[in-house]
Amino acid sequence: MTNWPRIDWPAWRETAVHLQLMTQIVGKIRIALTPWLNHGWHVPLYVTPRGLGSSPIPSGAGAFEVDFDFQAHELRIACISGDSRTLTLGEGTIANFYAAVMQALSDLGVSVTIKTMPNEMPDPVRFPDDHAVRPYDRAAVEAFHAALARIDHGFKVFRTGFLGKSSPVHFFWGSFDLAVTRFSGRRAPRHPGGIPGLPDDVTREAYSHEVASAGFWPGSDAFPRPAFYAYAYPAPEGYAEAAIPAPGYFDGGLGEFLLDYEAVRTAADPEAVLLEFLQSTYDVAADLGKWDRAALDCPIGIPGRPRIV
Repeated sequence: MTNWPRIDWPAWRETAVHLQLMTQIVGKIRIALTPWLNHGWHVPLYVTPRGLGSSPIPSGAGAFEVDFDFQAHELRIACISGDSRTLTLGEGTIANFYAAVMQALSDLGVSVTIKTMPNEMPDPVRFPDDHAVRPYDRAAVEAFHAALARIDHGFKVFRTGFLGKSSPVHFFWGSFDLAVTRFSGRRAPRHPGGIPGLPDDVTREAYSHEVASAGFWPGSDAFPRPAFYAYAYPAPEGYAEAAIPAPGYFDGGLGEFLLDYEAVRTAADPEAVLLEFLQSTYDVAADLGKWDRAALDCPIGIPGRPRIV
């Protein structure tokens, strides 16, 4: 019996949209106060044992952090001073959630102004004006977090097999996905931009260098099932025609390799299936892109054992 939870996009869609909007508010607080880091690495949230967290955020009142606790279903804002505030996560409007978060920050002495238009979402409504009442399915949120925790671990294991520049494992609240990215070390062609809901200057900075990236999203209206993905920028010649082990496959419409979450969840060894997908799609990108693999690759790390040099 697998211990990877089932994720049913149609069943939890409204909760997922509600949660994505809440994470965008917290993410925008981080981005407003944190100096820009290469490729937008100051933007994301991180998977924690209980949910998603911001890590410390600087402010004039001292560092603070914001954590989504998906077990107690609370949002906690904790300051270096020891003071904190806790909000309940549940059904309601984004307008009310936004107001409560900003009031809590004000009470803690944190002064911040954020851009209130959601990113990378269809038909966005500014947070203070979003009075739609949305549900909050606790069981679905808990399942989502349980999946993220397992995937975060798998991505981190994969990350140990690379000596070159690699991103941390990030939860991007704009696209609502978990991702990890490897870099060849070479500059990339200027990105054309044009990603809906994402400023072109942000996109071009993020893709300033060649990448092989992989991630997980829990579903969307355009792709209504959870899946793992992998892509290269720029995609080298022959990328779309390259073969990877089943059940992974290339989606011509998206221009990415995909692996359905359900195929991983129901596998005899889900972790092995995920790692094979991550490794095989990286192999395709690195080999066709002529990366210096002798200098960049290394064996997967083993706990307690230093890498042999």
